Amino acid sequence: MANHKSALKRAKQNEERKLRNKAVRTRVRSAVKEVRSASPETAAEALLAAQSTIDRAAKKGVLHRKNASRKISRLHKLVNSKSE
Repeated sequence: MANHKSALKRAKQNEERKLRNKAVRTRVRSAVKEVRSASPETAAEALLAAQSTIDRAAKKGVLHRKNASRKISRLHKLVNSKSE
């Protein structure tokens, strides 16, 4: 465990960030699952919600911007194939 005051503060900050990032990552995974399990009629709406969630996660730094872009691209591809 940390001994210095600054190291204790850093450990506390890391724990808070870890919990916040975990919540954001869980939200992203749930949104992706909703798109994958959605019927062709509701997939487009679910995709918009998922895209917003993924973009927000990338903006906060939880996901890398290219990782977020790839996720969104693959979801678009999936929704387009469902609608055909």
